[in-house]
Amino acid sequence: MNFRHLLIASATVITTLAVLPGCAVTRGQSTVGEYIDDASITTTIRAKYVDSKTVDATSVKVETLDGEVIISGFARNAEEKARAEQLAREVKGVRRVKNAIEIRS
Repeated sequence: MNFRHLLIASATVITTLAVLPGCAVTRGQSTVGEYIDDASITTTIRAKYVDSKTVDATSVKVETLDGEVIISGFARNAEEKARAEQLAREVKGVRRVKNAIEIRS
């Protein structure tokens, strides 16, 4: 029984040492908290698009990095493009929005 516990403990240590360097934060990378905040911002914006009757959520892509949001994709008209940007700007934590949505012709 002791050998089994030693084997499990050894496997746990080896796995931890193998995985831990992948979790390290280096210069230029986001912290885990920033990554979670960015994911939360993206999810909130997507939810606003789904709830909106003026923005086609399936046609707009949302990406967030350090509170800066990039929206891209296609809109039916200028009003839809502007509304998508407005909804993104209203989300808490958004520092800046870059609107790269193109209007379908």
